[in-house]
Amino acid sequence: MSERRLISSGSTFEREIGYSRAVVDGDWVHVSGTTGFDYSSMTISDDVVAQARQCWLNIDAALREAGAGVGDVVRVRYLLPDAADFEPCWPVLREWLGDVRPAATMQVCGLSDPRMRIEIEVTARRRKGGNLGWPS
Repeated sequence: MSERRLISSGSTFEREIGYSRAVVDGDWVHVSGTTGFDYSSMTISDDVVAQARQCWLNIDAALREAGAGVGDVVRVRYLLPDAADFEPCWPVLREWLGDVRPAATMQVCGLSDPRMRIEIEVTARRRKGGNLGWPS
């Protein structure tokens, strides 16, 4: 039977809504849509690029707790309310995933809080000796 483990970031959203930051199922790590909130202070920047950077810090922490790293990401989804906000984030996205180059999708959609300007969701597959490095 596969190992199934829940990972929490301590975000109040997880408790209030009823989900986990990530779920480890065997070698697979499914990281929930992650926004630019700094979960330690529950604050969020107004700047979309700063939010993208914080998303990756949050995702990286969840992956590390799962025994994986950004180098193990095989799928990424970017969700933004405003398509014009995507291109300014590209340097941050390239910094984190430039060498990894997972399958990717960008979707324009509403997010649950108007302060949120980007949400990022990833799926990773843990490998023996996987790349835990930050960023590429």
